[in-house]
Amino acid sequence: MHTSLTRRRMLATVGCGFGGLGLRAVCQAAESPFAPKQPHFPAKIKRVIFLFMNGGMSQVDTFDPKPMLAKYHGQPMPGGTPKTERKTGSLMRSPFEFRRRGKSGLEISEIFPKIGDRADDLCVIRSMYSDIPNHEPSLQMMNCGENLQSRPSMGSWLLYGLGTENQNLPGYVVLCPGMPVVGTPLWNSSFLPAIYQGVYIPNNVKDPKEMIQYLRDPGRTPESKRRHVDLLNELNRWHAAERAGDSQLDAAMQSMEVAFRMQTEAPEAFDIAREPESVRARYGDSDFGRGCLHALRLVERGVRMVQLYYGNGQPWDNHDDIMIHKKLAGQVDSPVAALLDDLKSRGLFEETLVIFSGEFGRTPSVETSSRVKVQNGRDHNPFGFSLWLAGGGVKGGMAYGATDEFGFKAEHNRVHVHDLHATVLHLMGIDHTRLTYSYSGRDFRLTDVHGNVIREILT
Repeated sequence: MHTSLTRRRMLATVGCGFGGLGLRAVCQAAESPFAPKQPHFPAKIKRVIFLFMNGGMSQVDTFDPKPMLAKYHGQPMPGGTPKTERKTGSLMRSPFEFRRRGKSGLEISEIFPKIGDRADDLCVIRSMYSDIPNHEPSLQMMNCGENLQSRPSMGSWLLYGLGTENQNLPGYVVLCPGMPVVGTPLWNSSFLPAIYQGVYIPNNVKDPKEMIQYLRDPGRTPESKRRHVDLLNELNRWHAAERAGDSQLDAAMQSMEVAFRMQTEAPEAFDIAREPESVRARYGDSDFGRGCLHALRLVERGVRMVQLYYGNGQPWDNHDDIMIHKKLAGQVDSPVAALLDDLKSRGLFEETLVIFSGEFGRTPSVETSSRVKVQNGRDHNPFGFSLWLAGGGVKGGMAYGATDEFGFKAEHNRVHVHDLHATVLHLMGIDHTRLTYSYSGRDFRLTDVHGNVIREILT
């Protein structure tokens, strides 16, 4: 008992502070499952940046123009008002104008003028659909391929299957100024070894030392820190010998190693002040803008996946007034355009996939439930929504699939979230049916028993 308590005190006071950062998603390169692994077949991309508009972005106000909404504005939907989570009324036209952009003529809402200027880089999927019209299960589905909190996240599957290129940084980083609904289960590793879960970094502070404050230990020299970590690892190995198969303990040992190495590289990676002022100005000084620049710098340094949530909670959940979308888009537009441009200028675009999506879409009809004060918003809609992809392996300047004439339900070339995940894994060189993990008597995979690669959008 005395030995156990001493060990706990030592772990609690270790300078690396792995517990505070949740660095169980990383491990050292040598002898580690986190080392780079060969894909099933030649990959088209090496990295993923997932820009998440948490709350549910309206497809008919952003990337899926519907002239019939203007024609039938204020009238009931033909065939009857569809049943949604909350009470809705008549059809409501978009208050925003759609314009043809780029050489491709891809139609994009005016609220994204700079993203629209990059239309020829975008592959817009207009026929996405999911299963449940609630935030929590839809967030789980988009991030983990399952409606319940029981499965590993896509980033965890990527690390499990491929490892990562830079052993001095986490392979899977999650940036958010607060917490999205559901929170940590969205980037967890579940039954996969604990080293594969995402590393959460709050990006609502500007000082990189504050973002990763648990790495600081100014009272020790590098040599002293090295001896400290070596001693803790030796104690952990003794402890692990009595607990075979304890992935949490193994993750703790691995995390201390990478935390030691991160003390040199991580502060530099998160220090966007090292970028020229002209670069920083294009991203802006918002949480999301800095997050996009952080994402660029992380994938530039070999991080396998970076996920950036727009904000705390569910800011795109505009039940009351869809005009809020214009404000949100205004804070997203310039940073995303800058990110796409800089991925190109730094030679990263063809090796990186950018995903821009929320957890579902919104209804083409106005919400009339008693919960809303201003009846100018839209309810949740998992039956048909849009997202876009850009980067290596996907065709730019195209729209794939279609919803019905009012934008409520995916009808042509329907794409389930499982199909999206299968396609992302395919671009990374992974056959989604072969990336499995045996747990509780069966083999699991990100796409469960579903999913088809969307080959029509691939180059």
